[in-house]
Parts: sequence; structure tokens; C-alpha cells
Amino acid sequence: MTLMGTDRSRRRAASMADVARHAGVSSQTVSRVANGLNNVDQSTREKVLASMRAVGYRPNGAARALKYGRFHTIGVIMFTLETLGNVRTLDAIATEAGAADYTLTLMPVPDPTMGAVSGAYRRLTEQAVDGIIIVFEASLLDRVEITLPPGLPVVVIDSNAGSGLAVVDTDQALGARQATEHLLGLGHRNVWHIAGPTSSFSASHRAESWRATLERAGIEPPEMHHGDWTTEGGYRIGLELGRRPEVTAVFAANDQMALGAMKAFHELGRDIPGDVSVVGFDDMDEARAFWPPLTSVRQNFREVGRIAMENLLAQMADPDRAPDITLIPTELIVRESSGPPRPRA
Repeated sequence: MTLMGTDRSRRRAASMADVARHAGVSSQTVSRVANGLNNVDQSTREKVLASMRAVGYRPNGAARALKYGRFHTIGVIMFTLETLGNVRTLDAIATEAGAADYTLTLMPVPDPTMGAVSGAYRRLTEQAVDGIIIVFEASLLDRVEITLPPGLPVVVIDSNAGSGLAVVDTDQALGARQATEHLLGLGHRNVWHIAGPTSSFSASHRAESWRATLERAGIEPPEMHHGDWTTEGGYRIGLELGRRPEVTAVFAANDQMALGAMKAFHELGRDIPGDVSVVGFDDMDEARAFWPPLTSVRQNFREVGRIAMENLLAQMADPDRAPDITLIPTELIVRESSGPPRPRA
């Protein structure tokens, strides 16, 4: 019986009273510390926190949420963690959330459809979150605007969210224009584009800007080639483009496809940048280690994540805040993969 009683006592969760006895303070003081209130001096707060750790006390987050109307949890809906941008964006969201004393609940969605997003949104609301950030790698396949149930602040990253929702995104059009104008400024008569998948919102915006930049320069855009974001996809397209001597400048919609195209050009004996210049998009960490080092459009993914979290917190503080669209500027990083074309014989 003694052993059973001991087991039960071990299983019993530590209470505020346990913490108060250990710290030598009142239960009211422990409650203030547990609820994050400021009317406790620093030395007492540290003593109470040390006692919480010593006795194994865990504040009741659900009870605190019912009392103060906040769960201090942010939901994140994301289609994939395989892309560089999504990983860096999520890291920034987590960092900013932690600094604001919020935790994250990640809800992966395998299919970018309206029904899948709505279902993920519903599951997150059932799990008691204070706001939701939706990170899109691709646009909705059915091309409809997002219509989410009302009630929670929402920020959307990298998608056509339609009206009524706050959006934070890289300025895709600016980045594509920077890449295309750079190659034209070097003296190339045209720029070929290795685009991303047709379902991708960011890829379509980059492609539209590439086309518009050429047309503004009085140049008829050549045929566009769609890849799949992978090095292998860029390699296959590079083999096709590399056999055409008129192709002297290529803008790839991401660095992985640029790397694949460069591999194909090397195999075909085409010098980079002497015979063909290559510009990528993302400026991944490895871009400077390509041969030659890759000229690329740098996206500030961390700033996108930071601003998205900042926007969400602002909505939570002010439910009447009007949703807006925030575009984060890109920067062209020029390296040795781009240069002027060789004079024609």
C-alpha cells in the first residue's frame, strides 16, 4: 500500500501550492509569475521560476487561455518543407513567435487545394490557436480565391490570397525584372527563361515579369521552358537550350534549375559566361560555390517570415486592422556566371 501510495504521489502533478511552499512565497505570487504579469520583482520571479523547475510544475496553459483570452499559439499551414524558401521562412516565423512568447503548431498540407486549406484551417481552430499563417509554395490548383471561415487573424505568404486577407511576399516581379534587365544590359539580344511549374504562383509571376521586361525593350520573348524546380529538370532543359547557338543568356526561376542548366552547358562544351550567361533566383547559400559562381536574385526569406509574424501580432492586437499586401524587395547578386556575349563573327 505504501508503494502504491508513493506511485500515486509521483504521478500527481505539482501544484502552485507546491511551488509556493518551495519558494517561500504566496500562491498569489506564483500565479502572477505563471501568468506572465509584471507586478513581481525580478529576484522573486527568478526564485519562483527556479522552484517551478525544481518541483516540476507546469503552468496550465488552457486555464490561462480561458482567463486571459489567449492561447499563445500560432498555427502555420504549409504545403512543403522541401524548398529553401519555406524552410527559411518557417525558421523566421518560429524565431519571431518565440520572441513574442508564442509557440507554433505546424499543419502540413500535401495538396494545394481549396478543400485541403479549409480543412487544415478548421483543424487548427479546433486546436485553439490565436492566429494562422499560411505559407504557399504553389497557387491553388483550382485558381479560386481563398475563402476562410471568419474569426481568426490570418496572414498569407506567397500566394494570390484575394481580397480580405493580409499578404506578405517577395516582390517576384521585381526580381525577374532585375535578372532580365541585367542580361539585356550586358548586351544580350534576348533572354531565355527556364520557368517553374505552371501551378506555382511565384513561378508564374516571375515568368510574367520576364516576358513584360523583354516586351518593354522591344524584344519578342522566345519560347518559355517549364521545369519542376529540380536540378534534373534544369539539366534536361539545358541540354535542349545548349545545342542552340543563338541562346546566349538564360534566366532560371530558381538556383537548382540554374545549376542543372549549367551542368548541361558544360557537358556540351559551352563556356559560361563566354558562350552563355546564366542567372538564377533565390541566391541559395551554395550559389557562390557553383562553377562559375552563380549570379542570382536574392530573396529575403527571413524578412518575409518576420514581417508575416509581425503583421499577425498586429492583427491580434487590433482586430479592426485593415488587411494589406507587403512586398519584400529582392536584390540582384552579380557573380561570374553572367557577362557580355562574345562578338558575332
